[in-house]
Amino acid sequence: MEQIVKRGGTRDYDRKILASLFYDASTLTRFSFESAMSRLGGKVLTAENASTFFSVSPDDALEDTIQVVDDFCDVIVLRHNEIGGAERAAKVCTVPLINAGDGKGGQHPTQALLDLYTIHKETNKLDGLKVALVGNLAEGRTVRSLSYLLSKFERVKLYFVSPESLQMNQDILDHLVEHNTWYTMETDLHKVLPEVDVVYTTQIERSRFNGSDAEFDSFRKNYFIDKGSIQLMNRDSIILSPLPRFTEISRDIDNDPRAAYFRQTQDGMNLRMALLAWVLECQ
Repeated sequence: MEQIVKRGGTRDYDRKILASLFYDASTLTRFSFESAMSRLGGKVLTAENASTFFSVSPDDALEDTIQVVDDFCDVIVLRHNEIGGAERAAKVCTVPLINAGDGKGGQHPTQALLDLYTIHKETNKLDGLKVALVGNLAEGRTVRSLSYLLSKFERVKLYFVSPESLQMNQDILDHLVEHNTWYTMETDLHKVLPEVDVVYTTQIERSRFNGSDAEFDSFRKNYFIDKGSIQLMNRDSIILSPLPRFTEISRDIDNDPRAAYFRQTQDGMNLRMALLAWVLECQ
């Protein structure tokens, strides 16, 4: 797919249509999928605020919407605001349905796939990785899915770095124990930085902190990566982020070769092109 993008795309899927249903806003993920489909030569139907156009209720409104929309397209990309929303939709969908994120504390599997692809490209390994997952781990879809995926590889070590109130939930920890994946829970990012191959950082929202703005600014510095903290990292380690960034990464380090988050977004489109081509071929 990287080579296809370099030569301007392909028309192989010009008779295929993707329906992009986003009940929960995420411009980056939506653009990534829609660009991927366009570069494959396909067409896109998009609802970037699907909750405005389609009913959202605790009954079968989602299922009804999916059963109507799947008559219009060949694949659906769904981002839903409820944990398990994609699973509900998939049970009634007659075309391939891809989960583009479901609820806070749910899953974001395609993000995990692209993260893993970037890690492999940048570090040339997956077995034996040491990965720090930083930020709001309790509600973070991306870190939950990536933890799950990394447990499939050998000798992986995961460092969960966050305030105690935002630490990784027990379901993921139980999964790691079941699959003999080593992990530790830390509150000090600077302690972990010299140890790891990958730092995967996510936002800690202001709304999750009850103190004053000054207290929050002091608090978030414990999880902020800037020119000072990056010097603690190994020369061949990398920094990843699902983006957009807020208070977790200084723009002063964007030109450091270890800052891989913009390369990560390009990898995301290529990965999603491959995924779309695969599910369309499997129909």
